Amino acid sequence: MTIPQTAPLRAVTGIRTALAVGGVIALIVGILILALPGKSAMVVAVIVGLYAIIAGIVYACLGVFSKARGGWSRVGHILLGLIFVIAGVVAFANLAQTTAWLAIFVGVLVGVMWLMEGIVALSTLADAGSKIWSIIFALISIFAGLWLIFSPLAGVVVLWWLLGITLAVLGIMNIVRAITFGAKLRQGA
Repeated sequence: MTIPQTAPLRAVTGIRTALAVGGVIALIVGILILALPGKSAMVVAVIVGLYAIIAGIVYACLGVFSKARGGWSRVGHILLGLIFVIAGVVAFANLAQTTAWLAIFVGVLVGVMWLMEGIVALSTLADAGSKIWSIIFALISIFAGLWLIFSPLAGVVVLWWLLGITLAVLGIMNIVRAITFGAKLRQGA
């Protein structure tokens, strides 16, 4: 079976398109985070609120319409659905507070993870290939974790800015990759 000459060119075109679309989306989101950090964070709160409402409706419907489940399972699904819907409605009623709460929650969560990661790095020091780098990593991770735990809102602001910068840079890089990807194959076509 012979492979048509256009097959590799089609694959290159598909990859280039995916890189370009992903790059443009990342660049736009990165710029929005950098230009409008508060509003873009609020969009995340809106997405969480929508998710809660939709998940709540699904859970409630599972409880109401599922004939295969037992009584307590159905009641549990209905109650869980109501809790999710209430949480979503509360999130929409207080978007600014929900955004701040999510930022603090994420800040503390990441802080605890970084703190634990640093402690684990120290606990595995005997097995480390490079003890100096492991100690440096552990100390930075512990310091950053403690900073986020004790100052989660300030820490999340920095992380949000880093996310915006990273998305913008990666978006530009993917757009450049899309332009240059498969150049040799395209020149031969």
